[in-house]
Amino acid sequence: MFKTALVTFALIFFAELGDKTQLTTMILAAQSRSPVAVFVGAALALAVSALLGVLLGEFVTRVVPTRYIHFGAGVAFMAIGALLISGRL
Repeated sequence: MFKTALVTFALIFFAELGDKTQLTTMILAAQSRSPVAVFVGAALALAVSALLGVLLGEFVTRVVPTRYIHFGAGVAFMAIGALLISGRL
């Protein structure tokens, strides 16, 4: 369980660095006179977002076989890659 938590932390931490959520949080903290409130609000928002992802992921894996999920994810990534390469996205 610790390994899963550590891997999840690392993946999410590095994926979130420099994204629009972090930039928005920096702007809010710079404009606010209460950076602690900005931190609490951002942390709660990310926690609720992650909770929704976990619950939806658990539900989907109960309804859809894992191999279909893997196949669908692969097709989606290839489609997004093709759109990025073609300049349509």
